[in-house]
Amino acid sequence: MIMNLLSIGLVAAQAATMTPVATVSQDLRAPDGTAIVRTAADCSGAASQVVGQTGGQLLSASPQTQGGQTVCVITVLVPGNGNERPKKVTVTVPQ
Repeated sequence: MIMNLLSIGLVAAQAATMTPVATVSQDLRAPDGTAIVRTAADCSGAASQVVGQTGGQLLSASPQTQGGQTVCVITVLVPGNGNERPKKVTVTVPQ
């Protein structure tokens, strides 16, 4: 569990140093053909990293403003060891 928390901290530190960008992907199109623009406020990348690092299942990912800074609040369900129950873990990743 300590290794997972350390990994989550590393993911958060990496996400904090990323430059916000807006990109248009040919794969991201609305049903009418309009391009969908993904911006830094989109938490899907941060959610994917946290899920990958924890081995958990994504419960929620949402952008929020804390102290004037945009962050992603990611909640995952992490499997327990052996007969232990799964644990709900919430990670805040700076944008």
